[in-house]
Amino acid sequence: MKKKYILFVTFAMLAGLCSRPRAQEEFSANLYDVPPRWLVDVPTAGTFPRGFFDIGVRIFPNGGAIGATNIGLSNRLTLGISYGGEDIISNTDPNWNPSIEFQVKFRVIDELEYFPAVTVGFCSQGFGAWNDEYDRYTFKSRGFYVVVSRSFYFYNWTAGWHLGSNYSLEKDFDGDDDFNFFLGLDATFKYNLALLMEYDVGLNDDASSRPNNEPNIFGGKGRGYLNMGVKWLFTKNLELEFHVKDLLQNRRESTTVTREISITYIEKF
Repeated sequence: MKKKYILFVTFAMLAGLCSRPRAQEEFSANLYDVPPRWLVDVPTAGTFPRGFFDIGVRIFPNGGAIGATNIGLSNRLTLGISYGGEDIISNTDPNWNPSIEFQVKFRVIDELEYFPAVTVGFCSQGFGAWNDEYDRYTFKSRGFYVVVSRSFYFYNWTAGWHLGSNYSLEKDFDGDDDFNFFLGLDATFKYNLALLMEYDVGLNDDASSRPNNEPNIFGGKGRGYLNMGVKWLFTKNLELEFHVKDLLQNRRESTTVTREISITYIEKF
């Protein structure tokens, strides 16, 4: 328990010490006018500008894939839907997720010179495969969340830090309904490369037993989830990402890190 709080506090202090706001015109030119909406598994306060939309697919272990599309209805409001399953890229029948999932993000406060952007949202899409027996995704969905984001310069990098809390609705199997906290950093370098890093404390996914006192063999060990990713802005319309997740090997059933690939096409009306 102490280790994950040390990681959380250290991450937050580094972000705060490095923070220096960038001008709005510099921010809007970064990432081809579209701010980062998510890091790896956690959201940022960024939303799509009005009229922008994306179509993307995330490929995860065991031939799994999740397709999603999001659209900016205004500069503050983004809506999205997603659907996927396991064994899609395989020679066996796909194991489809039980339902279409939804996302809504609303930016309450824009980023100001001395104040971060604030966004509230809901996302029912978890990551990894859906497990019918445990009634959850491998990595729980965010559910309801609030996140604050602040942009800054660090040497020649254009970057941002993000801090948030969420309440997941995937709690029926393990009875773990705690509020959770997360934070992250993104840094964009030359050559259109971006580094993504996040730490999810995992307070809502560290129960050692179920409500009926049966052992909980699916979920976290209490270390939290440390994830990293590299994003390549191939063109102004195409983002390619590679993720390495659960670097602390928090999941009980895991023997190594999780690796994923994400492809996103962005366009506007």
